[in-house]
Amino acid sequence: MAGDVKHDYHLVNPSPWPAVMSLAVLFLTVGAVFTMKSDATLFGMSGFGSYLFVGGFLGVLYTMFAWWKDVIKEGETGDHTPVVQIGLRYGMILFIASEVMFFVAWFWAFFSSALYPHLQFESLVAFWDVFQGEAQWPPAGIETFDPWHLPFMNTLILLLSGTTVTWAHHALVEGDREGAKKGLWLTVILGAFFSCVQAYEYSHAAFEFSGNIYGATFYMATGFHGFHVLVGTIFLAVCLGRVYKGHFKPDHHFGFEAAAWYWHFVDVVWIFLFFCIYIWGA
Repeated sequence: MAGDVKHDYHLVNPSPWPAVMSLAVLFLTVGAVFTMKSDATLFGMSGFGSYLFVGGFLGVLYTMFAWWKDVIKEGETGDHTPVVQIGLRYGMILFIASEVMFFVAWFWAFFSSALYPHLQFESLVAFWDVFQGEAQWPPAGIETFDPWHLPFMNTLILLLSGTTVTWAHHALVEGDREGAKKGLWLTVILGAFFSCVQAYEYSHAAFEFSGNIYGATFYMATGFHGFHVLVGTIFLAVCLGRVYKGHFKPDHHFGFEAAAWYWHFVDVVWIFLFFCIYIWGA
């Protein structure tokens, strides 16, 4: 019959979302640059950068929602054949690999500063300390966190969340939808609890982001991890909603698998952060 699909690949329909996302990201980045440059003006109007940034950010969020909604519909209508699912898995693996290299950069910055503190001087006074052999890590005057207090609590929270998301995955594979709901609920709650504990920790920090290399590397590494936890929590919350809608089947649930992979990646990064930055680096 003419028009029948005779292959396992999915040829997507024309979509506006790639172009819309490109424009939204352009507005977001340009707005971010000009927001940080407080004296920038456009046609005599100051503060336009913040409008661009907010508009671009909202555009990115809307495009993500609409685009992924279309992808979910494709999966529900049978377009995600086994061959297409393999491609989706490769895509998620490559995305996580790129995220690994992203965190490698922050670990590199931290270890470079920690292992060679004598190279971190920003004034003649600091240079004299280096010359005297008095450079140290953490820098003098920095009061670090006790790793066995809030950081250890957050470690236990994330490790526990890794077991609950695995429970949800196994329940889904076995057709136990109620078990999947319970496991996902616990994982989402634990993820939100982790974010609350980290916010409380930051509010009681004895050092700031600016003014010293320790604070800069600490907040960049742990802060971006915290952002990934927030993204992963939202990712799993969306999966929880899809479980309630009956989207996932025991043999067809890559959306959930991708979220679980991402969450395990977040767990592993935190383990390295805990041992390298909170324990060794302090």
